Amino acid sequence: MISVTADSNICISGLRSGGRASRLLYLARHGQTRLDISDEILSETISVLREKFGLPGELLHHLSQEIKGFTNGVLPTERLEVIKEDLDDNMILECAKAAGSGFIVSEDKDLLRLKQYDDMRIVRAVDMLALVQRRAGRQEKC
Repeated sequence: MISVTADSNICISGLRSGGRASRLLYLARHGQTRLDISDEILSETISVLREKFGLPGELLHHLSQEIKGFTNGVLPTERLEVIKEDLDDNMILECAKAAGSGFIVSEDKDLLRLKQYDDMRIVRAVDMLALVQRRAGRQEKC
């Protein structure tokens, strides 16, 4: 199974729209990928939904519980300072490293600029969806 850490913007977009990010969350909900998330990423996601989009507390609590229900909760033990331009982006790397994710999905330029961290490829949502689709096609042929 493909293991993925998504940044908070992917999570936010996935919850608010019907686009590529939403499709990534759908794949995790239905067990087609493992979506790794830390409390820090979840907290940032909920905070943005509250502050920027004005979602009420009850809905935010429901969304938080829903996300916990279909993701793999990770507790990073190592602090990284790989991305100097935006230190908050390092929490994505920390989560991915602790989880052993194969991929990091982001639209963030600072993360994408790395292209890879350790053994993890850093890709856009569209590229991740294409990869999942290719792998599913190969499995059907077996």
